[in-house]
This record gives sequence, structure tokens and C-alpha cells, in this order.
Amino acid sequence: MNVGIVGASGYSGEVLVKLLLGHPQAKLAAVTSRQHAGKPLSALIPSLRGTAADQLKFSGSDPVELATRTDIDVWFLALPHGAAADFAKTLVPTGRKVIDLSADFRIAELATYEKYYGGHHAPELIPQTRFVLPELTDAKWKNDAKLAAAPGCYPTSTLVPLAPLLKAGIVSREHIVVNSFSGVSGAGKKLEETYLYVERAESAKAYGLGKHRHLAEIEEQLSTFAGAKIILQFNPHLAPMRRGIATTITVPAAQRATIESLYAAWNAAYAGRPFVAILPSGETPDTAHVTGTNRVDMSAVLDARTGNFVITSALDNLVKGASGQAVQIMNLWCGFPETAGLV
Repeated sequence: MNVGIVGASGYSGEVLVKLLLGHPQAKLAAVTSRQHAGKPLSALIPSLRGTAADQLKFSGSDPVELATRTDIDVWFLALPHGAAADFAKTLVPTGRKVIDLSADFRIAELATYEKYYGGHHAPELIPQTRFVLPELTDAKWKNDAKLAAAPGCYPTSTLVPLAPLLKAGIVSREHIVVNSFSGVSGAGKKLEETYLYVERAESAKAYGLGKHRHLAEIEEQLSTFAGAKIILQFNPHLAPMRRGIATTITVPAAQRATIESLYAAWNAAYAGRPFVAILPSGETPDTAHVTGTNRVDMSAVLDARTGNFVITSALDNLVKGASGQAVQIMNLWCGFPETAGLV
């Protein structure tokens, strides 16, 4: 099966290239970049020098021209928000499967999207889109999706541990506080002072307090699982590491909820799921242990003094938080083993 990547020159695009080159059922047949059109892959990914993959060159990123590529079965959009929608509205009508790694189609409510991101470039596609977090989204999405929206990195680190607990009534719907730390690669490739090595080394800081864009996605999805409006406090931080997301969730335990009932809800929700690792209570996840994997590690403790559950999770923002999750979605959509090409 032939696949293509639109916007293959960013951090997520580079990881996606490497994952698809090693995929047993997919052949990477197209990579695009306006800036690097005509260059071989190794010009941007030097580790590919001398390999067969280096014969593949970046093509231009004209959406109309890409829509004529009848040889491509699945398109991945590894683009910033706004730009992805411009390609989706051209590629989706061709009948090809389209998987978007941006935020353009993660939010079902147009008004919410516009509040956080501004005007939408293809609102007509929102009803045809399915938000797909494989471990949580009902498998029926595969039957009618024209476009699949891969979740963001912060939302994945929050939704995977918290959604089953809200659905099962193990935790309160109120007073939820989420503190997350992200590696600098989460900001993408951009030349800004904040992301320079000398600024980030030996330094950590909060940002986007009160209205980080991923908050819209987190609250909308959690509200669906809880069956009620969820409003939470989300505090993102930049951490002095290249990649990874470490998240700590503090949430009041529901009446009569115990650490055993929390773990029972997790075990029921994620039985047989290859990319969720439930660690023993008290053993906190470490970003170093998930780097390069498509796995979410998570654990919880009950603080008897405050009555709160303290839940921690860790994932690789470029794999499970982006490109690996997109490949996982492709695997499920195309009928491949869920773990194909992933670790």
C-alpha cells in the first residue's frame, strides 16, 4: 500500500518518515515540502544517507497536484494548524484516506475551534471527520470516517489515564488540575528565542496558562466520556529535554472510590491494548522509558490526607503524541495489526 506525507520536513514528519520506512505493509511513495522540493530525503534526514530510501526526493506541496496522485492510498498531513485544512479539503474528496496530525479537525464544535485557533479553513469537513484516540474511540469510527484526526500530545497524556475514570465515576468531575511538562520538540521547528538551547538548558517554565490551545481538545473529549461538561485547570510547561511529555493529574476521588477501584477501571478499559502500560501504584512513569515508543506509561496513588488521586503519565510527544499514533490509526483503518511498524 502506498502512503504519502505532506509536510515531511518537521520533527513529526521526520519521525513519521522513519516509522513508515520500517512498516511491513506500507510503502512510503511521496514526501512533500515547499521549502525542500527536489532535495533527497537525506538532505533533511542524514541518517538515511546511502539507504534505498534516499532515492525518494521531496516533491512540491501543491494540493491540487497531490490530489491527482492516484497511486497514493493514504495521505498523512504533518502540517501546522490552518495549513492542514487547506490540503484536507482537496485530498478528502479524492476518496483517499487522510490522517491529520494537526489540530484542524480535532475539535467537533466549530465555535470552540474558532475561540482557540481563529477561523477554520474547511469547516465543511468537520462532520466527516472522526477524532481517533485508538484506545478510547469506539471502533465504529472506521465505518464512516473520511478523515481521521490524530490527538495532540498533551491531550493523549491526559485523556488516556483520565477518560475511563470519569466514565466509571471513580473521580470527581470538578477540581481537576493537570500539570504537564513537554520537551522542546513539541513546539516544532521554529527559530524563536524561547526555544534556543541556551534558553532552555537548565531551565523550565510554565506557559499558555489559562488558555492553552490543547485545553479545548481535552475538555471536549473528557466531557464526552463524563456525560457532562468538564472544566479543568491545565498548566503546561516547557522542560529542558528534547522530547517527551510528563503529566501529573490531581483529581478528587469519588465517594467510596479506592486505589483498587481506580486500577480496576484502568484494567477493564485497557485489557489487551498493546500501547498502554499500567504501572504499580507508587511507581511513577519516566519520559526516558518511553522515548522512541508508541506507549503511554501511567500510574496513580491515593493521597489519604487530601482525598485526591494523583495520576501520572509519560509518553513520547513525537511518537504516541503524534506520528506513532497516526500510524496506529492507519493500521486500524486499513485492517493491519495494530502494532505493525510500532514498538
